[in-house]
Amino acid sequence: MCLEQRLAMLVRRPKQASGAGTAVQLCDRLMQAALKADSASAFLQAGLPELVTEFPAQWVGVWKRTPQWELIAEHGRHTWPQPPLRFFDEVLEHEASGCLSAASELDGWSVIGLPLLSSSDGLPRILVLAGRRLTAEELPVITSIGRVLGYGLSLNERMSQHVRRADKLRNTLAVAATFAGAPDTSTLLESIAQAATKLLDCDRASIFIWDRERHEVVACPALGIPGGSLRIPDNVGIVGQVIHTGDSIRVDDAYADSRFGKSVDKATGYRTRTLLAVPLLDADGKRIGCFEGINKNNGLFDADDEESLTQLGIQAAVALASTRERENLLRSHQQMTEQAASQAQIVGVSGAIEQLRGTVQRLAQTDLPVLILGESGTGKEVFAQALHYHGSRAKQPFIAVNCAALTETLLESELFGHEKGAFTDAHTARQGKFELADGGTIFLDEIGDMSPGGQAKLLRVLEQKIITRVGGSQTIPINVRVIAATNAKLAQLVREKRFREDLFYRLSVVTMDLPPLRDRSDDVIPLAEFFLDKFSQQAKRPALSLASEAKKRLQAHGWPGNVRELRNLMERVAFLAPGPAVQAEDIAFILTPEKDTFLDTASDFGLADATNKFQQEYIRRAVKRVKGNMSEAARLLGLHRTNLYRKMEQLGMQEGRNEIMSS
Repeated sequence: MCLEQRLAMLVRRPKQASGAGTAVQLCDRLMQAALKADSASAFLQAGLPELVTEFPAQWVGVWKRTPQWELIAEHGRHTWPQPPLRFFDEVLEHEASGCLSAASELDGWSVIGLPLLSSSDGLPRILVLAGRRLTAEELPVITSIGRVLGYGLSLNERMSQHVRRADKLRNTLAVAATFAGAPDTSTLLESIAQAATKLLDCDRASIFIWDRERHEVVACPALGIPGGSLRIPDNVGIVGQVIHTGDSIRVDDAYADSRFGKSVDKATGYRTRTLLAVPLLDADGKRIGCFEGINKNNGLFDADDEESLTQLGIQAAVALASTRERENLLRSHQQMTEQAASQAQIVGVSGAIEQLRGTVQRLAQTDLPVLILGESGTGKEVFAQALHYHGSRAKQPFIAVNCAALTETLLESELFGHEKGAFTDAHTARQGKFELADGGTIFLDEIGDMSPGGQAKLLRVLEQKIITRVGGSQTIPINVRVIAATNAKLAQLVREKRFREDLFYRLSVVTMDLPPLRDRSDDVIPLAEFFLDKFSQQAKRPALSLASEAKKRLQAHGWPGNVRELRNLMERVAFLAPGPAVQAEDIAFILTPEKDTFLDTASDFGLADATNKFQQEYIRRAVKRVKGNMSEAARLLGLHRTNLYRKMEQLGMQEGRNEIMSS
């Protein structure tokens, strides 16, 4: 059915009546105006003059009851003293048009009124025409035209409402897109609150986060509150009702609502008039708080505002969860970085360690490749970590690779990664260690055990700073600092053609040679106390101390396993020592003298001879350990120097004293 046919049915004029076509044309113009107008007010401004022109009326208007009668649009002029409000009530009561003949109260005017479709806010409206020549004969046509006007007005309001909702949704999405840039939760919450005030055209907004465990809600930001944060019980007030029921609440007069708490207003001097509160839901639909807009700048909060705040709340909850997750990850990363940096401490007071510590401080701020040499257990990885965590790459990855543990077939895939299908078990593409370390440091331990093929590929990476995954053709640029380490004599391997000379020079731009622990006895006790304190914390016991006899025993040991051996010893002692101080007997069952010929043949001696033999060997090792310094040896053995000489003479060692001192 075409528009003209529908309008003709609305008009319902008798066929013999004249002007039916004109009425249909008027209805058509009214509907076209309803479709074109951008608001109900604009539609009425265009449509009401048409009615004055079509009918013998001097004035036409539309009234709304709110609950008082309110004139929302008019055209023309009238001279009556007061509008006939009682007649308006009768029109609504009978839900039909009515005609009031000329009367003294209207100064001789006639009035026709008919109800229109209710507005979008549910309030009733009527169309009123007034004129001195209006008669009851005009009533059927005016009634039909009024139906069209009411339909057009309702259609225009719905269209305008959809446009407003679309605009608000578009604005909501645009605002939500900015949430991703918030660096932390506090900044994000402030951005959300500011966005809500603009979107709702209100004075303030607050987000209440529900702390279920404490049965509290935390308002952030709470404007006007010192620190911008406020905690209140979760079972009181409008916020409490929203988070417990999940229902939105609109308040048109806060101080007249018994649910509204005035304590915050009293504390801040602020006065809340109107209020809109909606539940804040996470991605799973679980209530996590309440979103509140305060004091609408113009009028009252309506259903559109409620929908807009709800939609913004959904976006805000997602952004809040993402920001919190990012904060947790950053916090965890920071804690791990600090923990790793604390483990990378270079402990020691010897001259060799002081010199190496200064070298690390200078090299840490550079990207120079470093080759660390030293026996197994001297702490090569600790020095590599110190170079990383004390430099500009500290917040980037530190990736350690044990080259000795990788076969030649696995080495390339492990270091450079592989593409899907590159070999039998390559079911998915995988990043290699160099890609994982991008921006940070890669530590290649036991570099001397790398295969010749692996050496060639590593040299290419160091020179060109690009990698290619196994099975791939695309080159991938990398930004990685390389630190290598080995306990092998790399220069000798180069001479023996077992290690590439060009790779050796590429890696050894700077070389650090770590001395074994036996050559720096001054570091034994500081290292032992450092490890003991660390492992006491792990054992959840008070910090242990070292008794003097235990210290002597530790210093007398040869430490063939270097710092690693000392570390492992302190770890066991921290968990097993019975008292607050570590005694010599606490480490006697762990720390044994170096194996020698005497121990292998101890059963050939009697007890007295075995005791003398042990003391002789013990003194020899102490003197050898301090490189013939008899004063230092005496201190190590807990004796005065003259007593040491006397003891050596008693043991028949006087003749070999010079030999011992020179060995």
